[in-house]
Amino acid sequence: MTGGRAPRVLLDATSVPADRGGVGRYVDGLLGALDRTDVDLVVVCQRSDAERYSRLLHNATVIPAPSAVTHRPARLAWEQTGLPLLAQQVGAQVLHSPFYTCPLRAACPVTVTVHDATFFTEPEHYDKSRRTFFRSAIKTSLRRAARVIVPSKATRDELIRLLDADPTRIDVAYHGVDHDAFHVPSEDEKARVRARLGLGDTLYVAFLGAKEPRKNVPNLIRGWVLAAGDCEPAPALVIAGGSGHDDDIDQAVAEVPANLRILRPGYLRYADLPGYLGGALVAAYPSHGEGFGLPVLEAMACGAPVLTTPRLSLPEVGGDAVAYTGEYPEEIARDLGALLGDEARRMRLAKAGVVRAREFSWDSSAEVHLAAWIRALG
Repeated sequence: MTGGRAPRVLLDATSVPADRGGVGRYVDGLLGALDRTDVDLVVVCQRSDAERYSRLLHNATVIPAPSAVTHRPARLAWEQTGLPLLAQQVGAQVLHSPFYTCPLRAACPVTVTVHDATFFTEPEHYDKSRRTFFRSAIKTSLRRAARVIVPSKATRDELIRLLDADPTRIDVAYHGVDHDAFHVPSEDEKARVRARLGLGDTLYVAFLGAKEPRKNVPNLIRGWVLAAGDCEPAPALVIAGGSGHDDDIDQAVAEVPANLRILRPGYLRYADLPGYLGGALVAAYPSHGEGFGLPVLEAMACGAPVLTTPRLSLPEVGGDAVAYTGEYPEEIARDLGALLGDEARRMRLAKAGVVRAREFSWDSSAEVHLAAWIRALG
């Protein structure tokens, strides 16, 4: 391991949501990989996660946080007072905050993960209170943290360009993918998901992600309507993932012609994701911009041909193994239609995606985190 004995690190996992969305996947994947290193790890988490992490981690100390931290205002208050105190009590040499915010004062160096800069580059896609909160949190973390970890070069470059961040204090740690959880599915796994969704033999285009304006779901729906009209039989569109705050999705769904089928199943079980993604004709993710784009990587690992946008970090993840499109319905319709009509190209992309996805591992991510913590101590 880099530079002698690994440090004692307190990682604050209290920001992980119950739905295991993006930040949950990051923290879970990172912790699993750190558990395979010689880092002296202490994890503080919500009480509902304590048993889970105790099972997952064999070499870490797991501490449940006060029950009040399930409410964000209480969690943010505890982060400033209770978390630094806990760091002292456990003898932490480094304190890592994995979701934008961090304690302003602590007895040891603090490192923080800033997941993306889209609160600055795509401000119109956030409501005012969220935008204001995260912009302030990012500026504070850039100023206060000993090291800042970001999941892509694009995010690092945007923080430097927009906020004059110190490039010597930013470390790029790409996210990984759990290749056991996200794998090329068997025909049985695909059939089970189709049955659960009530699709029968209907082919479909898949979306997986939070339904927030930045994900561009309304334009995906409108683009699919235009593309599906030229297909026989027309593929369904399945919009899966957490609830969000994009009212325009309901409007776009209301415009879908009666002869086309759109499904909104909400959260899918974790075990169903390979069958869902790998069973799709195309996994479509026409985002306005991402700090990393974990759903693109997960879809690639499941052998899905992916259609995404060349915005911010997405080309770093997809490379030449995905197809690219624009953000407007007509562009999505053109490029989705071309992909739906070209089975050979879909097969090529599916194979290339699986190969490229193998380049991303949580073990590599953990190595970069560990090196950043050792630098913070230096």
